[in-house]
Amino acid sequence: MPSTTRKGALLAAVTTAALALSSCAGGAGAADPTDVDPDGEVVAREISWLLSRPADGGVITAMQQIAEEYAEEHPGFALNLITTPDRPSYVQKYETLAAANKLPELFDTDATPFAQKLAQQGRMVDVDALLDDLGLADDYRDAALAYQRFDDGSLHMVPFEFQLEFFWYNSALLEQAGVEVPATLDDFPQMCEALRAAGITPIALDGQDQWPLERYMAYYPFRMAGPDYIRDLKNGDASFADPAGRAAAEWLYDLGQAGCFQEGFSSTGYADAQALFTSGKAAVYNIGTWELSNLATESLDPAVRDQIDYFTLPTIEGAVTADNEYVTPSGIGMAVNAKTYDPLVRDFLAFALERYPEVYAATGALSPTTTAETAIPVGATELYSRAVAQADEVGTAIAMPWDTQLDPATNTRLQQELTLLVQGDITPDEFIETMDATLAENSDG
Repeated sequence: MPSTTRKGALLAAVTTAALALSSCAGGAGAADPTDVDPDGEVVAREISWLLSRPADGGVITAMQQIAEEYAEEHPGFALNLITTPDRPSYVQKYETLAAANKLPELFDTDATPFAQKLAQQGRMVDVDALLDDLGLADDYRDAALAYQRFDDGSLHMVPFEFQLEFFWYNSALLEQAGVEVPATLDDFPQMCEALRAAGITPIALDGQDQWPLERYMAYYPFRMAGPDYIRDLKNGDASFADPAGRAAAEWLYDLGQAGCFQEGFSSTGYADAQALFTSGKAAVYNIGTWELSNLATESLDPAVRDQIDYFTLPTIEGAVTADNEYVTPSGIGMAVNAKTYDPLVRDFLAFALERYPEVYAATGALSPTTTAETAIPVGATELYSRAVAQADEVGTAIAMPWDTQLDPATNTRLQQELTLLVQGDITPDEFIETMDATLAENSDG
């Protein structure tokens, strides 16, 4: 976890990069982002991909295999993976390179305001046009592409993942406390109080990484106002004092007052939070299908294995989004540098994107396309197959993770204030006042 000083330095670096990006807007290369089939010979060389993914993760492993296959037919080709798994460090590197016009052929990015500026400057290949030209556009899940789109609907990133985020729960612990799966978000505090009274930790939370708590902040506004609220918020067209923002703040405060999360949650890391749940010490755990191998296979402790199930994001009274609409991310996307795009890059992408779904799905992961069947691993429980099948039932609206939407300064302050709010160190009114002041200071709107 970065120290406060490190965070300040990071934000300063990102701000500097953003200013530099604005100043060099006209000099980033004259390539046409919609010219996805350039003339010329395919001349093999090394190309680079600036990544923010686990070095031993499924995406990198699959793409390394595919690149080796491509190189067999194109001697001299190599895919150089520049990996920085730590997301804050990656963002600093990516935005600094962008400001200096030194991004490689391929680079990872979320659909952030910074990335949208790059696209508006013509520095990212039009992925809608690319996928259409390659004959692959209809292969992708609508939700996987929607997650990568900017607010104006344009697409400049290719998804390599597809995930569903669930609330995993221990049915025996809920039964012991005499509670049922919450039907609405407003049922959470009562559920937590009952679990606490039975001596059970209600919800395991990775508070150290901060983004898991930020997910909770996104839930009430998504059900109450839909995906437009976070879009308006980041653009300065909405505020935390609006009904959706206030309802979220009050709900998070109520969760804290009901003791929903484990004692010391703010210093609990990812692995320890998961262990609380998988050891049967916590009743609920909110995480995505990237953890299927730990939650829905025989690797799970036999003492709790048969008690584990999941539910999707509960609704609220008067919800504007459907029950099958929740957090369904397709991960950080891959952008294609328009300045360095040439026949080789196109030819490699044509080969890789055609081959990728089969290779990736063979690892037991959900493909961003509908063209490859996920291989259910040996030792998987019934939940594994059920979760995979649910990918075909999701709706069109997505509860976007706020950490991929807000500017870095506002996002960092939000994460800090959320911890204080849940701990009861500040009131919802104080939270709202602080966050609206922060938003006003940092918004481009």
